[in-house]
Amino acid sequence: MTENHLGEFLRARRAALRPRDVGMASHGVRRVAGLRREEVAVLAGVNVDYYTRLEQGRERHPSASVVDALGQALRLDADAHAHLHRLAGTVPGDRFGPTTDRVSPALRQLLDGYPGAPAFVVDLTLDILAGNALADALHSPFERADNLARMVFLDPAGRQFYTRWGDTAQTTAGHLRQAAGLAPDAPRLRALLHALTEHSADFARLWDTHAVHGKTLDAKHLLHPDVGHLTLTYQAFDVRDAPGQQLVVYQAAPGSPSADALALLGSLHATSDRTAG
Repeated sequence: MTENHLGEFLRARRAALRPRDVGMASHGVRRVAGLRREEVAVLAGVNVDYYTRLEQGRERHPSASVVDALGQALRLDADAHAHLHRLAGTVPGDRFGPTTDRVSPALRQLLDGYPGAPAFVVDLTLDILAGNALADALHSPFERADNLARMVFLDPAGRQFYTRWGDTAQTTAGHLRQAAGLAPDAPRLRALLHALTEHSADFARLWDTHAVHGKTLDAKHLLHPDVGHLTLTYQAFDVRDAPGQQLVVYQAAPGSPSADALALLGSLHATSDRTAG
């Protein structure tokens, strides 16, 4: 059976809204969570039968103007609105083709050019493809620093390391939802989603909300067992010659306790490496 990603997304986002969220009065006993199909159709200015067919997968090719109207009716933010367009096929050329997990020598050299900042490269599935020494030290509490989503949801260290774990979990699931719109047939992404859904009830619950999150500049609040609390900001840069890869650089405010903690972490890691050598 053909998967109905568009219909699933519409149903989930409709269920997340209440009449008061869209300025509608609620009358009588409501047998469904969130808005009724009829209410979404009225808000979007489309025929209710047509909207029903979209949810059921019997209609899969709405126009861009209908998608915009549905996005407004469902109160979607920019990331979710763009995701809806991708699911409807109204953003030509937006999806990724085959990607690579190879990090170029020049990019690896660039990583090492940030000795005072954790820097690493991730792909669409949040696999960590490469990192500098300080990134390795930062992620040392984890069993494996291989995939950020696995580390958040499946590694026991995740709930201690990410002190605002609920926010981190929500953002991570939303990033993977966006990735599923960009590369829906990627085998690695499908395998990761299967593992997370099977082994983490928290991820399964967040995945079912169909929330979408793109890049954010929110601060990272971390707790490292060797140096204590860290508050770090970050920047993410698209790697032009490897679509889907991003260079992520964390940094602490100059002169802050977090900057001192990062410096200490780098020193401890370097000492440990020399001792091991």
